[in-house]
Amino acid sequence: MIHRTPFILPLLYPTLTWRQPVQGKELFLTFDDGPVPGPTEFVLETLASKKAQATFFCIGDNVRKHPDVFRRIGNNGHAIGNHTFQHKNGWRTSAADYVDNVKASQEIMEQIGIGHSYPDQKLFRPPYGRITRRQIRMLKEYRIIMWDVLTIDYNARLAGERCLSNSIKATRNGSIIVFHDSLKAERNLRYALPRFIDHFHQMGFSFKSLAL
Repeated sequence: MIHRTPFILPLLYPTLTWRQPVQGKELFLTFDDGPVPGPTEFVLETLASKKAQATFFCIGDNVRKHPDVFRRIGNNGHAIGNHTFQHKNGWRTSAADYVDNVKASQEIMEQIGIGHSYPDQKLFRPPYGRITRRQIRMLKEYRIIMWDVLTIDYNARLAGERCLSNSIKATRNGSIIVFHDSLKAERNLRYALPRFIDHFHQMGFSFKSLAL
C-alpha cells in the first residue's frame, strides 16, 4: 500500500505544492473533509495538547452544517483551506462547475469564519487529488496544496498500527501529510495521529501550518 506520493507527479505538475521547503526539522499536518463534530474536535484537542499547528482543508457544506466546529479551527490558530463545497471530483466535473463549487465553499467559509484572516493567496486542495490542468489555470488565485504522504486512514481494512507505521516510514523532512477529520477515518485517526506526532517530536521535529 503506497503512502508516499509517486515521484513522477510533482514533475508532471510542478506548479502545485507537494512538499514544503524548510529551514529546520519541520513537518506539515493537514486534515481533509471536515469540519465534523467528534473527529475534528479530537484533532483540535490533540494538536493543542501537543503544541502542534496544522492546516484544515474544509468542505463548504460541512462548514455550513457545523459552524461552531469550524470557528474553533481558526480560533485555535490553524490555517484553513478550501476543499470544494461538495467534495467534487475534478476529473468528473466541468471546469466551470468545479470553480463555482470552490467559490461557494470560499464564500461560506469567509461568511461563517468572519474575523479569521485568509492569506492573499488562498489555499486549496482538490478532493481525491483529482484536478485538470484547465481547473488549475482557472484557480490561479489559490495555492494548490497536494501531499507527500497520504496516511490512508480512511481505509477500514487498514489496521491503526499499520496506518501509523506506514505513514512514519513515508515521512521525511518537509513532508505534507494528509489525515482526514471524518467519521470514515475516525478509528485510524484516533490511533495514529497522537502517536505520529509523539514519534516525530521525539526526533526533534515541529509541526507547522501552511499559512504564509
